[in-house]
Amino acid sequence: MAAKKKVVLAYSGGLDTSVIIPWLEENHGLEVHAYAGDVGQGASELEGLEDKAAATGAASCKVEDLREEFLTDCVWPCLRALAVYEGRYLLGTSMARPVLAKGQVEYAREVGADYVAHGCTGKGNDQVRFELAYQALAPDLGVIAPWRDWHITSREDAIDYAHAKGIPIAASKERIWSRDRNLWHLSHEGGALEDPGAAPPEEVYMLSTSPKAAPDVAAVVELGFEHGVPTTLNGEALSPVELVEALNAIGGAHGVGRVDITENRLVGMKSRGIYETPGGTIVYEALRSLRSITIERDTMRQAEKLAIDYADLVYTGRWFHPLRVALDAFFAESSKPVTGVARVELFKGGATTIGVESEHSLYREELATFGAGEGYSQKDSEGFVKLYGLPGKVAAMVAAGVNP
Repeated sequence: MAAKKKVVLAYSGGLDTSVIIPWLEENHGLEVHAYAGDVGQGASELEGLEDKAAATGAASCKVEDLREEFLTDCVWPCLRALAVYEGRYLLGTSMARPVLAKGQVEYAREVGADYVAHGCTGKGNDQVRFELAYQALAPDLGVIAPWRDWHITSREDAIDYAHAKGIPIAASKERIWSRDRNLWHLSHEGGALEDPGAAPPEEVYMLSTSPKAAPDVAAVVELGFEHGVPTTLNGEALSPVELVEALNAIGGAHGVGRVDITENRLVGMKSRGIYETPGGTIVYEALRSLRSITIERDTMRQAEKLAIDYADLVYTGRWFHPLRVALDAFFAESSKPVTGVARVELFKGGATTIGVESEHSLYREELATFGAGEGYSQKDSEGFVKLYGLPGKVAAMVAAGVNP
């Protein structure tokens, strides 16, 4: 008898991937191996995952610590670019998918799998993110996406299927919103949150205190950066994981990092999401301020333009695309002088820079001062203003019928 073909499933232990394990065996006759990458979901999500996967029919389950790789290889490049999707979303879920897909493909090679599978729905962005990564890293492997094939059409159906199969799940029909958590953020979607006109229940939030209930006394944190990457907190050198965890704790306590956005999904519809990114919000604020004094004007303007393209590439799953790699080279180069410290005040949900210093600072008080200063002759600006405004002046004269 021929041996069963194998599939490696991107596994979280949540509702969707829990029901997929028996479904793959029943409907495809495959030997299912589960892969879970630890990108900071927390012990509550990862504890006992191997036993849970085995209890639902998996031949094996590998849980791999990817937290530092996630931050250094995915988050820091996006941070250097100050990439933000549609002006508000700090790309927490989007950035995690490449490192998870990479680990899954490596495990597929290890067990000799013929397929990879994921639990993303046909309405979401993640199906694209995972499958474009598979195409780039393992174009020879087949891809199975159960949500596009099976009879289950809703999370309610999935809950019923889980109950029928005796699969333990945390989701319920009363609290049906979907969560995705990693070191960088926590997202909430679905259920009662699908109405953009309804305020999210306070019970949705898990990483951040309500700004109304946050301390009445502000806190100040000092972040140190080297070449656009955070390295110290309040003068202490920390690992990437330690630094983000510490910032999440203090930022969350002050209600920092909540975003309620109805975004444009890649697949065409608008979707409402609630995001909590306390530490990331602080880091972005600090870096934005440090960059303002260390990068000259033309490079800064170009960086601002390219940040939109970079964010779009990450959001739409094109992490391994040559353009994303090329843009990364630009941001790595332009961030070389971005070394220094920024002090950020946290108060009632706000994160505001109150001081920034760098040995590479391009700010010169003798040039900028409104008082007496050397190195700048105000008389020089007269000719500059005339020449700078000349095109507009000529156009205005022609429109008014005046001979230039």
